[in-house]
Amino acid sequence: MPTVALLGTGIMGAPMARNLLKEGLAVNAWNRTRAKAEPLSADGAVVSGSPAEAVENADIIITMLNDGDAVLSTMESAVPALRSGQIWAQMSTVGIAAMHPLAVLASEYGLTLVDAPVQGTKQPAEDGQLVILAAGPESVRSALEPVFGAVGQKTLWLGTEGAEGTATRLKLAGVNLAISMTSIIGESVALTKALGLDPALFRELITGGPMDNPYLQAKLKAILTDDFTPSFAVRNAEKDTRLVAEAAARAGVRLDMTEAAGERFRRALALGHGDEDMAASYFASFPA
Repeated sequence: MPTVALLGTGIMGAPMARNLLKEGLAVNAWNRTRAKAEPLSADGAVVSGSPAEAVENADIIITMLNDGDAVLSTMESAVPALRSGQIWAQMSTVGIAAMHPLAVLASEYGLTLVDAPVQGTKQPAEDGQLVILAAGPESVRSALEPVFGAVGQKTLWLGTEGAEGTATRLKLAGVNLAISMTSIIGESVALTKALGLDPALFRELITGGPMDNPYLQAKLKAILTDDFTPSFAVRNAEKDTRLVAEAAARAGVRLDMTEAAGERFRRALALGHGDEDMAASYFASFPA
């Protein structure tokens, strides 16, 4: 079983680390704020003091960080301990433009880069039910099987070159759906309330009908119970709207819903909801 260096133990990274440990893999965990990684020691992880320390004896490196800049700076910090032949599964959502400098770094130090963002949020991460979108050489796939199998329900292989960002491109399409749905759900509940009705009536209207789905129910529950414990935070959703918009502009396609969702998330940020679940974009519908 490979030794895994997991860099980034936030909402997604911590449960991923626990699932790797449950499957018997050795895990070196690192987080910029060490206190967030420390609880993993009780599960059997080795908590490292630096990225270089984490990757030193690792066969596979996983990055699960906020954005491309964070991934690049973290891997640059790991450079003294990187060695040729290590597999780097880049599982963060970084956008298309960020892939080039990451690929350059991987090539310079002999790493095999696998573009492997995940589809899913906190609960699927805890349950080991993420969908992994992956692009990388066939030669490393068998080594990655126990890793991806521990954290995901399935892996969708999309190509053999991680540097091309094929998986990242599909991830942007997937996250765009989640962002747009969350915005529409929040607007619909806000409209129900603004029209003088109990917002719970909107849930009764939708439940069991053709538009019902588990995702909608989860976001409705967050809004109606005023429980915005983050599974995917507003500030991360806002970041992803920018990545999607950038990709769309490069491709020459206009995404009106995404642009509007970005504005809603930025209003929610300004209202102080940045660290809450992205369902808190609901508050963007009301005057400050």
